Amino acid sequence: MDEPDATDWARVCAGDPAALGALFDRHEARLFRHARRLLSAREDAKDAVTIAFFELWRKRSTVRLVDGSPLPWLLNTVAHSARNLERSSRRYRTLIARAPRPQADEGPRGPDESGVLAALRRLPAREQSVVVLTILEGYPERDVAQTLGIPVGTVKSRLSRARGKLRDEMSRLEAS
Repeated sequence: MDEPDATDWARVCAGDPAALGALFDRHEARLFRHARRLLSAREDAKDAVTIAFFELWRKRSTVRLVDGSPLPWLLNTVAHSARNLERSSRRYRTLIARAPRPQADEGPRGPDESGVLAALRRLPAREQSVVVLTILEGYPERDVAQTLGIPVGTVKSRLSRARGKLRDEMSRLEAS
């Protein structure tokens, strides 16, 4: 009988999340290695371990222990979770493979560098931050000044300069 597991398990059954944390710390590496053998993606292996511990907590009143330890139950649950994740991934890959491919002449594949966002990115960083916080995020000038650690007048002047630059840039774009 594994004494630390038995002690922690009694606390888990009593609803102590710290005891679940102790079990996690003790068995996570072994469960991860098990999941990693079953899955090709490292992130899926982490998910399988996480799912197993969530299920352990959720089903703690019905979990069968072996020699006082939930490790065999966890190993089995990791294996089931790994199979489910692998099946889900396979279905996703099949769905993506069936999706129509975009035609070569559908337009640019990268971000559109000709619009307002491109003009915003060309502004100096100080003006960008004022525009983003006031215009895009809707914060009052007083709050923006406090956040940036500058006077309200500076926020107003930067905003005015930025609006002028954006207006000029958009006029040039419309003309071309």
